[in-house]
Amino acid sequence: MLAVRFAVPPVPRIVVHRPALLERLTAGARGPLTLVNGPAGAGKTVLAAQWVTGGMASRATAWLAAEPGDPPGAFWAYVLEAFHRHGVLLPIDVGSPTRAEGVDQALLVRLAAALAERREPVVLVLDQFDAVHAPEIAEGLQFVLRHASDGLRLVLTSRTDSLLPVYRYRATGEITEIRHADLRFTEEDADRLLREHGLELTKDGIRLLVERTEGWAAGLRLCALAMQHSADPQAFVRGFATDRTTIAGYLLKEVLDAQPPLTQDLLLRVSITDRVHPGLADALTGRDDAEKRLAELAGANAFLEQVGESAWYRLHPLFAEVLQAHLRQRLPGLEPRLRTRAAHWLAGTGRLTEAVVQAAAAGDWQFAAGQLIDNLAIGRLFTGLETHRLRRAFAAMPADQTGAAPALVEAACRLADQDLAGCTAALRRADPYVIDTSVPAPRLGLAFVRVLAGRQSGDLAATEQAAADADRLLPEIPPPLIGRHPEIRAMALAALGSAELGAGHLDRAASSLTAAAEACGQPGIDPPLCDALASLAMAELLRGQLRKAEAHAHGSLAAADRSALPPEHRPGIDHLVLAGVSAEHDDLTAARTHLDRATMSERPLPEPVAAVEAAVIGARLATAEGDWEGALAAVQAAGSAAAPQHRYEWAVDELTIAESSAHLAHGDAAAALDVLDAVSSDRPEHAVARARALLAAGDSDGVTESLVGLPADETVTPSLRAQACLIRAQVAATDASTGSTEEAHRLLREALGLARPEELRRVFVESGPWIRRMLRQDPQLTGAHGWLPARVLGFSRAGSHEQLPVAASLSEREREVLGKAAQLLSTEEIAAELHISANTAKTHFKSIYRKLSVTRRSEAVRRARDLGVL
Repeated sequence: MLAVRFAVPPVPRIVVHRPALLERLTAGARGPLTLVNGPAGAGKTVLAAQWVTGGMASRATAWLAAEPGDPPGAFWAYVLEAFHRHGVLLPIDVGSPTRAEGVDQALLVRLAAALAERREPVVLVLDQFDAVHAPEIAEGLQFVLRHASDGLRLVLTSRTDSLLPVYRYRATGEITEIRHADLRFTEEDADRLLREHGLELTKDGIRLLVERTEGWAAGLRLCALAMQHSADPQAFVRGFATDRTTIAGYLLKEVLDAQPPLTQDLLLRVSITDRVHPGLADALTGRDDAEKRLAELAGANAFLEQVGESAWYRLHPLFAEVLQAHLRQRLPGLEPRLRTRAAHWLAGTGRLTEAVVQAAAAGDWQFAAGQLIDNLAIGRLFTGLETHRLRRAFAAMPADQTGAAPALVEAACRLADQDLAGCTAALRRADPYVIDTSVPAPRLGLAFVRVLAGRQSGDLAATEQAAADADRLLPEIPPPLIGRHPEIRAMALAALGSAELGAGHLDRAASSLTAAAEACGQPGIDPPLCDALASLAMAELLRGQLRKAEAHAHGSLAAADRSALPPEHRPGIDHLVLAGVSAEHDDLTAARTHLDRATMSERPLPEPVAAVEAAVIGARLATAEGDWEGALAAVQAAGSAAAPQHRYEWAVDELTIAESSAHLAHGDAAAALDVLDAVSSDRPEHAVARARALLAAGDSDGVTESLVGLPADETVTPSLRAQACLIRAQVAATDASTGSTEEAHRLLREALGLARPEELRRVFVESGPWIRRMLRQDPQLTGAHGWLPARVLGFSRAGSHEQLPVAASLSEREREVLGKAAQLLSTEEIAAELHISANTAKTHFKSIYRKLSVTRRSEAVRRARDLGVL
């Protein structure tokens, strides 16, 4: 007898206490069978040893380490000796095996009967039970366990599923299983382990370490030991090469070398792929035994696991790294050939991204690029969940590749990186190849990239030409292929609409962008939908359709959320539009919040029109905050910034008007007129801005002359028409020689009528205090337009004496909820901040709406501000 097999292994000096798992072992030992299952180094034996030595196991607990090759008779001799050495007394007549090769059934009957008669059940821990391969042993254990009644409980630690009929115990709920997923270390576990080793890492460092090791206990411990000898543990986590650490030796010795030669060969060859299918494995080995071998490896927890219920498997990433390094050492030169084989197999089964990645890793750039172009998947370099993976794959592609496909892919990658010059050069290289081919896919790819390049440069003519080319080529593509890539048409239409928007053709832009959004009808292309809706929202904002703009902006944000795009990588136009809408509504806090979110992106705002509008809205907010110098600086910075190749006159005029408004806020009408007169424009917006400056300069005749040709129809936005009415009304109210109070009131009523549908409050605030005096003269008019802000009305609200008790009746909690709503938090976020349930928050909102006589959250915030509640 080998005494070491009966000894409970000593618990390591540095160990992470895991009370939840220990409690599960204790609970499991109240039933017949507990299985602790995981790969080498997962911590199975350590956990069981902690449980036994920590006093959580019952007193009648025996320990036995299984050994490979034990025949049935020897195994049962060791079991009986384990009972004896751990103080479990059995009747003498139980006996013992008489031969190593087998055991008499009568002995097992006597053993089961003796155990069944015990007052206290016996717990038998069989460590490394995967070493037992003899079915007779498993059958004997099952017999004794079943017939010992409640007298025997088994705890098995194993790398593989037990030979026992586990399914029976699962069916009756008589088994406790602690699997690999349970044994994996969490970030908290890893942090405790590192601290025990005298190491402290940042949260990001711990997260990265757990991700790379996937919580594998031995891997974490080996990394901790290596970090103790590293000058910079944080840097070690970011850059350690698995094959140059003791992890490699552990995995090669404990896992790879334990497999038969053909299985070792299989593991080395499939290590080049992220996931492996039996068919792919057979293609890499040239054999047909992969299905059986992969299933055996997964069952043996050999650092390979099945992906869900599919036929695919994946290697542990650390094991894959070690295997790849070992492959290069053992079979130099084989890896590129294997990757080429994998690329062709994956392409043949429709797994385009994986095929491209493998071909690129093999240096087969023609095949990799050809897959994107021939399958009309070039749009994936701009949008989709696999964009970054594909662009990384092509990052190493040499610039001297010939053919249309590599040139088009390079052009797309350059454009995606905002390198317009590089894109143009690559497109020129692609031209001769595309001209000489009759195949429609490369020609459509060329037109597609040119549409997007035209959008980025702001060149409407080039964008229109490329969009027309793409539209002409689409019918030549097989319908099933184009049906799989709706993003091509959607992105081309969005690019055309954006270019039209940049040129100031708002109606045409809205039409193209609406068609682009409709082309995104099927699931999976949320990023193009986000883009199209954001640009459409901007078009509607500039057309004065604030409610439509707001709805499209929220639709864009919802699409961005569905696509899981990080906030810092989003284009920001949707928030920019919401800033513009909030500014028109005179909700300056919300406007500033949205503007900050719009400009927080790591990427610049993608449209020239967006950059212009960001400056205009920013200047308007700065002016409202009394910072006319800041407003002037924002506009001038936008005007002097590196201009796109095509900056249209309307954009220049927008910045000019914003600059004149900043001068007016400073009381410098002359400077406002100077900047306006320096720009030649026949836009209605320019005429109204000039009329404002002339009014401030006291030139009533000039005001009339400036507005005389202003269209009165819907070609001019409601905001602009309202501004014109207010300017005329102010002239009528203040000009002693030509003024008419009746005419002023008529024009004010007209302005209110124009502004009411979209609740254009800001235009009245910016017109000055004279409106307040006129409204006081007409209480009926004031009562009909309670949506105006208090600073225009001159008091809290029309009928303010009835409103004052409302403010007082808001509870303290309702005020807190309103305060959080003013910060643009969602209902769930408000509930979390105030430590209440979401339903309670909704109940508070209902009460607030009733007390303030509103129906929406934004209205409640505005009303509360007007009443002085916020």
